Amino acid sequence: MSNDFQSGSRSGYRAKRKKTNLILNSLIVIVLALIFFVAYTIFLSGDDQATPKKEDTKTAANQTSEKENKDTEGKAVSEKAKEATELEESTDKESEEAAATEHEDESQAVVTEGDGSSSVLRTIENPAWKPVGTVQAGEHTPVYDSTSVDWQEMLKAISYATGLEESNLTVYWLGRDKTTGNGSFSTVASKDKTQKYNVYLEWVDGEGWRPVKVEELSAIE
Repeated sequence: MSNDFQSGSRSGYRAKRKKTNLILNSLIVIVLALIFFVAYTIFLSGDDQATPKKEDTKTAANQTSEKENKDTEGKAVSEKAKEATELEESTDKESEEAAATEHEDESQAVVTEGDGSSSVLRTIENPAWKPVGTVQAGEHTPVYDSTSVDWQEMLKAISYATGLEESNLTVYWLGRDKTTGNGSFSTVASKDKTQKYNVYLEWVDGEGWRPVKVEELSAIE
């Protein structure tokens, strides 16, 4: 009787122990599975988070590059604007200087109104007029030939004194001024005959013809 009881107790103990081991082994498997699942989830989550960082890095690099390009373009535009402003200021300054010189020349002109006894409306004499330059050298003798250099230089001086373009000049007379030893006298008009002048020139050695007097006419006689 005693032996049967002990045998049954040992059998029950072994059964309980086996059941306990089974439960422990199951728990170990479950824990390992959970650890694997968590590790796997973290690993995937880490990759997902790493990718945006790379993209963020690329985006930041692109933004930096775009900013540098915009800064460079802005500097280029600024330089061009500065050059344009400097050019405009230089042009304005030259125009102002030219206008000042012209005004100064005009202020020195002496204008005498005609007395009504002739076709001369007014006479203009300006000491600021300068010789127009010449390519001729040596002793000078006026040449009144329309194909000569002297003739072309006289037309240049006439244009300078009257303000008429050479292409807009009609020459009615160009010859020696009998009242002087080295001067020339001309009668000219614009192509449309609205502006008519007598122009008196003098020769300056080495410098060319210089206007000395202009008579504005009401008619060409």
